[in-house]
Amino acid sequence: MKKIGFVDYYISEWHANNYPAWIKQVSDKMGENFEVKYAWAEMDVSPIDNKTTDEWCKEFGIEKCDTVEELCEKSDYIIVLAPSDPDTHLRLAEKVLKYKKNTYIDKTFAPDVATAQKIFDIAKENGTNFFSSSALRFSKEMMEVTGRRGETCVFGEGSNLDEYVIHIIEMTVAMQGVGAAAIKLNRSYDNYMIEIKYLDDRKSTLIFAPGLPFKYVSFDGNSYKVADAGTDAFLGLMEAMLKFFNDGKVPFDTVQTMEVMKIRESVIKAKDKEGEWLNI
Repeated sequence: MKKIGFVDYYISEWHANNYPAWIKQVSDKMGENFEVKYAWAEMDVSPIDNKTTDEWCKEFGIEKCDTVEELCEKSDYIIVLAPSDPDTHLRLAEKVLKYKKNTYIDKTFAPDVATAQKIFDIAKENGTNFFSSSALRFSKEMMEVTGRRGETCVFGEGSNLDEYVIHIIEMTVAMQGVGAAAIKLNRSYDNYMIEIKYLDDRKSTLIFAPGLPFKYVSFDGNSYKVADAGTDAFLGLMEAMLKFFNDGKVPFDTVQTMEVMKIRESVIKAKDKEGEWLNI
């Protein structure tokens, strides 16, 4: 058995509740034997449903570890969750990455660019392989246009911009790569239009609105591709994650993770500078 450990801020949350079954599904499909075996959470009681770590572990048949150190020692691979609390990722990474075990850190990777760089520095100092991504990068439709540069328009939604804009930024960077130079944001109620300028002739537009399906329009100078963009996104992420656990090879250039963080930080700043171009 290849044993995976969950490290979380509080364990009873949507990602932790769904990842074990998806990991088993993908592991079985790959002919592998990965299993979520251990869990540890910084907070014992989930603010979402008041479920304790003991109760969650009993429900999912997963062994609770008393300390994060115990979990890291017992696990072959580690998943740092806390998807809605990226401000916890640095202190969790400080504890986890020193064990040199292939690690996945959930989206949103970090609250800001400076913190993201600190996590990369910790991983480098310890020689630990890790990656972080929105699941949307690994949807079936996105896999068809990864690296397809040119002009893109990406659509998506979420309950709030700061947390959920990560998805359409990740989709944009998966297609366009790095090199974003400036950003402009316009808002109408809870609907946002974000424009990105590059150092060359690439152009990106991101549309964020509640209830809007994930979708992209891509023009590479020759042809258009238009598609909804959410099919099997989490199963795609699980497959990328398990392959990474096996070989330690990150499925994309990690400079793109820093690009995602830079764009997200600029989007948040641009909320107070509507209609103005801001350098990224």
